[in-house]
Amino acid sequence: MTEITGPDALARVKDLVEDIDFTMLTTTDDDGNLVSRPMSTRQMDDAGDIWFFTAEDTEKVEEARAHRQVGLSYCDPKGMRYVSVAGNASIVHDRAKMDELYSPSLDIWFEDGLDTPGIALLKVTPTVTEFWEPAKGKIAMAAGALKALVTKDTPDDDIMNHGHIVC
Repeated sequence: MTEITGPDALARVKDLVEDIDFTMLTTTDDDGNLVSRPMSTRQMDDAGDIWFFTAEDTEKVEEARAHRQVGLSYCDPKGMRYVSVAGNASIVHDRAKMDELYSPSLDIWFEDGLDTPGIALLKVTPTVTEFWEPAKGKIAMAAGALKALVTKDTPDDDIMNHGHIVC
């Protein structure tokens, strides 16, 4: 596995997170259970924070306030691309940031757009991020995996790229 670190890893994570778009946001409820739900990523900014729109009167917001540690799992099985983010969540009411990130596609969830009562931003500040993707494209990766299966050998080390970022 080829390891990618530093600014290259951060840039790659940004591309993956914004391209895959949907993630499973995992929070912890009051009983200690892990609870996940799909969220659409609006942006990963230059500081590495990941932004989502949410309604403030939701369980995920209550859980994020009570237990700031959250997880994000991005999955593109067809492209064989995956991102895992552990981070801290916060609820943000910044109208300028909302103006920057809002698009009409969100009107389905927020009937009055940015004037919808209770609209807020959920910001996840990563603490640890990892990603995996084919090093030479998914066809080359599949060929390498098939070769390993036929030869009963382990796949070549450079079949996947892996990045690990500790913030």
